[in-house]
Amino acid sequence: MNLLLLSLGIGAVPGFISSRLGRPAGEVRIGYVDDAAAPHAGEWFVAAERERLAGLGYALEDITAGDYEDAAEFAAVLDGVDALYVAGGNTFALLAALRRRGCDAVVAERVRAGLPYIGSSAGSVITGLSVEPVSLMDDPDEAPDLADRTGLALVDAVLVPHADGALPPYPPELIARIAQTYGAAYPLTFLNDDQALLVEDGSSQVVISR
Repeated sequence: MNLLLLSLGIGAVPGFISSRLGRPAGEVRIGYVDDAAAPHAGEWFVAAERERLAGLGYALEDITAGDYEDAAEFAAVLDGVDALYVAGGNTFALLAALRRRGCDAVVAERVRAGLPYIGSSAGSVITGLSVEPVSLMDDPDEAPDLADRTGLALVDAVLVPHADGALPPYPPELIARIAQTYGAAYPLTFLNDDQALLVEDGSSQVVISR
């Protein structure tokens, strides 16, 4: 598996894509999964995230998993991209959208088969063992139909982004409360906004991604 799990900064993306695909950015097609942004429609940061990635020169194909009627249709779309980027927003809305038609299983299958995966914030959190600890960061009520908070289990950890407390919605006090509340029950991995978790060939390491 090849995953790059970002908190915020995308600086590690070009090296990750280049080392795995070996083609110029303009020849790389990235599926951009935007379901996490649904509760934040119209907010400036939604468009800003996509623009940052597009600014690196990749061809982006917008994918809203919740729009597909079945998993097979979604799988056919993934077969047409070189890599997957799962954007930030509400973690619970994202996981619910993927799980509704079985798209979560498709993502896990494709990633385990070698499709490069880039997650950002919520897109990183869902790859872990559970999304429960980020219930203190994101509003679970945005996904009332999500009964199971188990993640995709692509990594053996529970990721907590924005851990440096630099973004106003996630102050240091909140990060400390997550650690205190969930640290004993879950293997938490905290990522600052200039960090990412790089997962390849069964091993993982925290890298810089400004």
